[in-house]
Amino acid sequence: MPLRHELIAALKRQLKAQGITYAALAQRIGLSEAAVKRMFSRQALSLQRLEEICGVLDIGLHELATEAQQRRPVLAELDAQAEQALVDDPTLLLATFLALNRWTQEQVLATFRFDLPQYTLLMARLDRMGLIELLPGNKYRVRTARNFRWRRHGPMERFFRLKLLPDFFGHDFSGENESLLLLTGMCAPNSLALLRRRLEELAGEFDALMAADASLPFEQRSGVSLVLGMRPWHMKLFDPLLAKP
Repeated sequence: MPLRHELIAALKRQLKAQGITYAALAQRIGLSEAAVKRMFSRQALSLQRLEEICGVLDIGLHELATEAQQRRPVLAELDAQAEQALVDDPTLLLATFLALNRWTQEQVLATFRFDLPQYTLLMARLDRMGLIELLPGNKYRVRTARNFRWRRHGPMERFFRLKLLPDFFGHDFSGENESLLLLTGMCAPNSLALLRRRLEELAGEFDALMAADASLPFEQRSGVSLVLGMRPWHMKLFDPLLAKP
């Protein structure tokens, strides 16, 4: 939703909260009631008219913008078409990763082979996808929910499983801040349900830590990936040793 529409929606909420009708507003800003209704229905408010209405409501433009931002829905996942666009364009996928991790324009241009027009175009695409709200100077606000996830069985999950997972596990996990645990066993259904809840809790804790660390200086953070998985499984390696029925 464009910012103009969000501001007008916030104005309507403020008018309703203060009990100010269109007729009363029209009288206070020197217009007819029909003109006010037309102005809101067409969503055609000039900056001067916006400031006049804010004056009637006794709020500032900054306060109105803050209220509009707080009401703006966050994104829990992308649709399949948007995910496919990321899979098809590595530069857009990289821009997404950098934005979700709060890289600044200066850090991006100093680290990767993007020029300013190319980076600006990528940021505009992320804005249209709803991942960020693009601000002047290529500053931005991330619009994803803290529990943002890729679609289950969607394009990104398939891409990760086929292309990225071999790269991820093609490593000995012996370095600092690295860990790999392989656990197998036999559990009852109740125990499996408990393990699944614990994995979900760990994923939530991961989200919370990433959000808390987002405000730290860039130099104090490192990229990290955490892969969690659990499923009933028997090793096909042992199939030849099974007793024949």
